Amino acid sequence: MADRQVIADFARSMGIATSGLRAQAGRMRVISENIANADSTSQTSGGDPYRRKVPTFSSELDRTLDAQVVTLGRVRADPTSFRVKYDPGNPAADATGNVKYPNVNPLIEMTDMRDAQRSYEANLNIISATRRMISLTLNILKS
Repeated sequence: MADRQVIADFARSMGIATSGLRAQAGRMRVISENIANADSTSQTSGGDPYRRKVPTFSSELDRTLDAQVVTLGRVRADPTSFRVKYDPGNPAADATGNVKYPNVNPLIEMTDMRDAQRSYEANLNIISATRRMISLTLNILKS
């Protein structure tokens, strides 16, 4: 009976860490999209450019694991104002010669990316440690 509980605990640990991997991978995709569009402008004169996206996380109960897991929640638009630059020769310029640029700060995005990468690596380390513990447990049970 104790063996089943140990296996269930290992599975729960792996499931929780896997949910963290998925959530951080989704976060990195959103951040990558922000970075890729940091200097884009509107396709129409005076129109709005790309608006920065902000990922959110949510917690939900995984009934199979009987544990709370993290998921990538709703990706919302950042309501901060666009950067405006005077560039009358730009096709995206409005009547006064101003061009709106995305509200994306590459420095913030790179910092967020690094944070997401570290969180991803931490979850990966949990999975690796759990696999080692499973292996050691199996070796103990064999002897």
